[in-house]
Amino acid sequence: MTRTDPAAGIRTAPRGRVLISGASIAGPALAFWLNRYGYAVTVVEKASTLRSGGYPIDVRGTALEVVRRMGILPRLQDAHIDLRRLTFFDEDGGQVASLNPHAVTGGVAGRDLEVRRGDLTEALYTAVRDDVEFLFNDSIDSLHQSGHGVDVTFRGGGRRTFDMVFGADGMHSRTREMLFGHEKQFHRYLGYCFAVFTMRNTFGLSHETVMWNAPGRAAALYAVGDDDEVHAFLNFALPEPPFDVFPNPEAQRDLVASVFADAGWEVPGMLAAMRETDDLFFDGVGQIRMPRWSSGRVALVGDAAYAPSFLTGQGTSLALVGAYMLAGSLADRDHAAGFAAYEHGTREFVTMNQELVGKGRTTLFPTTAEALEERNDMLRNLSAMPAAQGRPAHSALTLPDFMPAT
Repeated sequence: MTRTDPAAGIRTAPRGRVLISGASIAGPALAFWLNRYGYAVTVVEKASTLRSGGYPIDVRGTALEVVRRMGILPRLQDAHIDLRRLTFFDEDGGQVASLNPHAVTGGVAGRDLEVRRGDLTEALYTAVRDDVEFLFNDSIDSLHQSGHGVDVTFRGGGRRTFDMVFGADGMHSRTREMLFGHEKQFHRYLGYCFAVFTMRNTFGLSHETVMWNAPGRAAALYAVGDDDEVHAFLNFALPEPPFDVFPNPEAQRDLVASVFADAGWEVPGMLAAMRETDDLFFDGVGQIRMPRWSSGRVALVGDAAYAPSFLTGQGTSLALVGAYMLAGSLADRDHAAGFAAYEHGTREFVTMNQELVGKGRTTLFPTTAEALEERNDMLRNLSAMPAAQGRPAHSALTLPDFMPAT
C-alpha cells in the first residue's frame, strides 16, 4: 500500500512496526525481507516518486542469490544490459586496448548482471508495494529513542512511534548524522571527484564503454544499448574533497571544466553537454567506514553504513546482501541481539569488498604518467576473457537460511 500522509494508520504485525528511510535499493530490499518476517513496514522517501533512470549498476556473487530468493532474478535477467566491449584510449586519442568488460571488472560472463539502476529499483518496488507502506515526498526530521520505541517526527509534520528505525538513505545519510554525528568521522575520501550526466549518442556507440585517460584524469562514454543517449563520466584526482563545491551545481561545472580545459579526444563536446544537462550528478569518491552500524533501536544498511565506492563495483551488491542479513538477523531476535548478529555475520564480507577499491583505482584512474603507462601495458597483455570464477570477495558470504518467512 502506498500512502502520502505520515499520520495515516498502518496495519499491525506480530513483530512490530518499523520505519525505513530511503526507497532506492537497500530500503525496498530490507522492506521485502522484514515484511516476510512479520513486521509492518513503512518506507519514507524524500523524493516525490520512485527514481527511475540513472547509471547502470552490477549485481554479482552473493547478491545474485538474494535476488533469486526474492523472486526477481528472471526480471533482472531480462533487463540485463550485456555490455560487450570496453575500449581504452590514451591521452592523444589512440586506442590502447579493446576488451571484454569482465576482464577488467572481475565479473563472470553469463552469470553476473548489469542493469539500469531504474530497472532494479522498479523491480524491488514492485515486489513490496502491495505489502509495504510508502511515504513519498517526506523524510525524517527528528528521532527520539526511548526504552519502548523510536518517536519520529516527519518533515511533513506527522509524528509516529516505531519499534525500530533503519537508515537506508545513502552515503550522505541524514539518519546516520542524527544518530552518530557528522559524516566526516566516517568518510574515507579516496582522492577523486567525478561528474556523471547524459548526453546525445552522436558517437555510434552500442553496448559498450569507451574511456580516455590522462594522468589523474579520465573521461568515459557508456552506451547501455542502441539508445539515443549515453552516460557521460568525467573523473579527476583531487587531493582534498571540495566541500565548498558540493552544494553548488554551477561551481561543480566550473571545477570540472577547469580541470579538463586542455583535454582532447571527445572531452570538449562532453564539457559543452555538461553545461546544458539537467541531470548532472557530482560527488567525491569515497567510502563509509564505521566501527558499528547501530545504536539503540536504529540501524544502518547499504551505503549509509558501508558505502564501498563505485571503484569496487559492489555498492549495489552490498546493499542487497546487507538488507537480507539485517532482516534475517531480526527474524527471531530482539533488536539488540539482531543488530549484533547482523554485524557479526556481515562485516567481514563488507570489509573484503571495500578492499577491492585498490584494484579499481589502479586499473581505471592512474594518477601519474608512469602508472598510466604500466596500466596500459597491463591492458594490452590482458586476456580477452576473464576467469570464470570472478573475484573471491564477490561470493565470500554464503547466505544463511534464517527462520522461514511468513
